[in-house]
Amino acid sequence: MKVIFEEELLMEKSMAKVITHPDERSHWDSIQEAICQSETKLVVINAKNNRNVQIELSSVVAIESEDRLCCVRVITGERYLLNKRLKFVEQDLGSSHFVKINNQTIINTRCISEFSSTDHARIQVDLKDGSSYFVSRFYIKNFRGKLS
Repeated sequence: MKVIFEEELLMEKSMAKVITHPDERSHWDSIQEAICQSETKLVVINAKNNRNVQIELSSVVAIESEDRLCCVRVITGERYLLNKRLKFVEQDLGSSHFVKINNQTIINTRCISEFSSTDHARIQVDLKDGSSYFVSRFYIKNFRGKLS
């Protein structure tokens, strides 16, 4: 199989476009599975046994600052520790689907179920796992920019 790469500036960074001949349609699932297996992983600490665990970045719902550590909450409800300060975690995540919403929290924009304006010019964000957070006024412009 010959593989050709093309660039498209308007495409989202985390998206890949695969063009195949119509006769190859039966291989689309295996191609998608192979691409998805290359997903970025995050090494975190399981506090129960103090062991390092690799989790997929897409499974992370929120990352909360706890002094010099961060608490990583995943979709299943499990919590892990990350031995970094929140500002360094934010730098490592780069321009992925994560956005800092206040001084203590980074959330995965793919896990947002709904959001609405509240008092004092803040936004309340409800996530798919039932948790909710407030976007502080300082981070509202960045939050709206990530969602558009």
